[in-house]
Amino acid sequence: MKIILASGSPRRRELLDMVGISFEVIPADVDETADPALLPDQLVAHLAEKKALHVSHMIKDQQAVVIGADTIVAIDGFILGKPKDEADAFDMLSRLQGRPHQVFTGVTVASCDGKRCETFVESTKVFMRKLTEAEIRAYMDTGEPFDKAGAYGIQEKGAVLIERVEGDYFTVVGLPLCRLNLTLREFLG
Repeated sequence: MKIILASGSPRRRELLDMVGISFEVIPADVDETADPALLPDQLVAHLAEKKALHVSHMIKDQQAVVIGADTIVAIDGFILGKPKDEADAFDMLSRLQGRPHQVFTGVTVASCDGKRCETFVESTKVFMRKLTEAEIRAYMDTGEPFDKAGAYGIQEKGAVLIERVEGDYFTVVGLPLCRLNLTLREFLG
């Protein structure tokens, strides 16, 4: 069965490659605006499903399955997406430093024949160490914060900002591999 990743994320591609899953990439071009009343777990589930279904409707191969995913960071019930600009990135990192926060990744696996669609959400608690303003600015100067939810990348230079993780590390990177593997095995039967 053909597997299609509905994401342009290099991190998600690296994770699937790492575990030996053969796949194609067709990024989902969808409006990610969502109801602000959604809770973090509801939001990532909604966006993951929207992405997977969008791409699954484009595919002619009825034997294919599509993986859609979305990741967000939340602290004190406030959702932190990708920063809009430098000030937004600085604000996010200032909020997160010295405090625990949650990272949510929603994943949808949808068959292109329209017969199956499974969505799950994983959550991981992340503890970022206390940072000085100079450390935040130095990290921002790397350019890394600007395309990542919560303005940091745990798998790159941002790794030195993180004291510990409670839960699935790969959820924080953007694709909970254990749960995804079990879901794909169900699909591929």
